[in-house]
Amino acid sequence: MELRVLRYYLTVAREENITRAAEILHITQPTLSRQMAELEAELNTRLFERTNRKIVLTEAGMLLRRRAEELVSLAEKTELEFKDSGEELTGLISIGSGVSAVVSENLPNLIQTYSNRYPHVRFELHTGTAAVIKDQLDKGLLDVGILMEPVEVEKYDFVRLPEKDVWGILMPEDAPLAQKTSITPADLRMLPLIASWRIVEREAKAWFGGDTDHLNVICTYDLIDNAALLVERRLGYAFVIEGALKNYPGLVFRPLSPEISNTSVLVWKKYLPSSAAVQKFIELARNAYKA
Repeated sequence: MELRVLRYYLTVAREENITRAAEILHITQPTLSRQMAELEAELNTRLFERTNRKIVLTEAGMLLRRRAEELVSLAEKTELEFKDSGEELTGLISIGSGVSAVVSENLPNLIQTYSNRYPHVRFELHTGTAAVIKDQLDKGLLDVGILMEPVEVEKYDFVRLPEKDVWGILMPEDAPLAQKTSITPADLRMLPLIASWRIVEREAKAWFGGDTDHLNVICTYDLIDNAALLVERRLGYAFVIEGALKNYPGLVFRPLSPEISNTSVLVWKKYLPSSAAVQKFIELARNAYKA
C-alpha cells in the first residue's frame, strides 16, 4: 500500500466524486478509478458504494480513511523533520489540547516566544478530548499535549502549568441561578444538566458527596461550544470551565461552591526520539515552568 495511493484515496473520500478528485489530483479519471479498484482488490474489501450522484464510503472505507489520515499525517511530519538544516531550525510541531483558560493563557505565550527565536518552525494545533490526545501522542501523531489532571503520566515526561482551571455552571443571564454568586450542590438538584463525561465520572461525584442519584444529566459533551448551544436554547445548565467559552452573549458563568478546580500538565512521550524543533520547544517549556 503506497502513500501516494492513500493520498488519492483521501481525496476521493473528501470529494465524494471520482471526476472531481481526478481534477484536483491532476490525473485522468480512468487512472484514478483503476487505482481505487486496485486498492479494494489489495485489501480484499469494498471501500465505496457508488451511486449516480456521489461515492459513499462503506464501513470498511471509513476505517481506512481514519488509518490513511494517520499514516499520511505521520509521513508528512517525518518528511518535515528530516528537512531540518544545521543553520536554520525548521520543522513542524504538533500540539494537542482541550479548550480551557489554562491552555488559552499558556500555549499562545509559548508559541510566541518560540516563534520569535525560531521563525521557520511551523505549528499544528489539534483540539480534542484527553483520550484522543493521549491516543495521538502514543501513535506519534502529536509531539506535545496539554492534559488536565488527574492524568496517568507513567508513559510521559511532563511539566506542570502554573494556573488552575475552575469549574462552574453556564446559564442564561436571566436564569434564577444567575442571581447567585456561586452554585451549590443543592441548587442543581433535579435541574436539567449538560456535562462533560469527565466531571460526571470524577469531580461531580465527590462534589455532590457521592449522592448523584438525583442528578438529571440530559446530555454529555466533548466540546464546550456544543454545550453552549444547548444552554442558549434553555435546554439545561452546563458544567464548564471558566474562560473556556467566549463570544456567547446572553450567557453567564457562576463558579461552584465548594470550588472544583484542576491543574494541567504539558506532556510528551517518554523515550520517543523527537526532532530538533520539538526538543527546543520542550526545553523552552521546561525553562518557563521550572518552579
